Amino acid sequence: MRTQVAIIGAGPAGLMLGRLLDLAGVDNVILERKSADYVLGRIRAGVLEQGTVDLMDRAQVSGRLHAEGLVHHGTELSFDGDRLHIDFTDLVGRHVVVYGQTEVTRDLMEAREGQTIYEAEDVSLHDFDGKPFVTWTKDGTTHRLDCDFIAGCDGFHGVSRASVPEASLATFERVYPFGWLGILVDKPPVAHELIYAHHQRGFALCSQRSPTRSRYYVQVGAEEKVEAWSDTRFWDELRARLNPETAEALQTGPSIEKSIAPLRSFVAEPLRFGKLFLAGDAAHIVPPTGAKGLNLAMSDVAMLADAFIEYYGEHSPVGIDFYSAQALSRIWKAERFSWWMTSLMHTFPENGAFGRRIQRAEFDYLAGSRIAQQALAENYTGLPG
Repeated sequence: MRTQVAIIGAGPAGLMLGRLLDLAGVDNVILERKSADYVLGRIRAGVLEQGTVDLMDRAQVSGRLHAEGLVHHGTELSFDGDRLHIDFTDLVGRHVVVYGQTEVTRDLMEAREGQTIYEAEDVSLHDFDGKPFVTWTKDGTTHRLDCDFIAGCDGFHGVSRASVPEASLATFERVYPFGWLGILVDKPPVAHELIYAHHQRGFALCSQRSPTRSRYYVQVGAEEKVEAWSDTRFWDELRARLNPETAEALQTGPSIEKSIAPLRSFVAEPLRFGKLFLAGDAAHIVPPTGAKGLNLAMSDVAMLADAFIEYYGEHSPVGIDFYSAQALSRIWKAERFSWWMTSLMHTFPENGAFGRRIQRAEFDYLAGSRIAQQALAENYTGLPG
């Protein structure tokens, strides 16, 4: 087999890259080690920046998003019960849309025109400094795909970044000493916008998937096990961390999904190795506090698609030559914002009383400064690429 671009990974990043290339007439094949049902079964959040919504429009897959997505013109932060509303529309003239990552994946999967090979085992990348090709096995048979370029969109634990020699790769990482215990419930959200709450007991987040389905989180220690958290224990802890009015309005019910997600910040540099390019979680991880993960992945593949389209349409290597530097500039800004939001809203016992007073001072400064609120709104709704 031969194609122009081999895409590793059929998550939203790989599928979006494939869709943009399909629309531009650039031949591509996607390889995914899991089944299509497994990919669609991944439950992920989805707060979409305006740039991501625009990209869905460009990819001609935004019909359901505009019909079902929940437009949020702001968000609420609270600190020990004191509330602060950040009005995105008033501050920066933009908004975000809540639309699950699973739904983004479904829309892209259904629109897929090129070939996607699911359950591709033992994927291996070869000769990406020369004439690249990819091998894999399926149903006991080994296959080979020759290509011009390889796009590694296969996530943090994927084969793409692991194929790069250690001497060629620099990584930067911070692993946080806590995670988010999340619960999904078929009850209306407690508020029409997200609520980020700091409390001395720990962080809490009130989120949503639809007008009738809610997602809630509480900060827990990295050593915690989900089995130790009954629904009753979770709801009691969540109420304790929210302001009294919100806690009183909270509608509880039996969980339909419960899990603990660890938090880490991670960046790999560079993002190009000969004819291999990294994008999405293969290149970076952010804590979910700033809602940047999916949006960063979409930004990456938008840049990479433009680079490939320019290469094939104009015979120009400029886009592919500058992809790594251009993407990393945006990645590090998003990493900074996610780190800042995480630092403000979570408890860090090792920081002591002084550290918590600094957090309080940061919240008070934010509450009293329109310029500070504009900076938050600008970053949350999405910086330009």
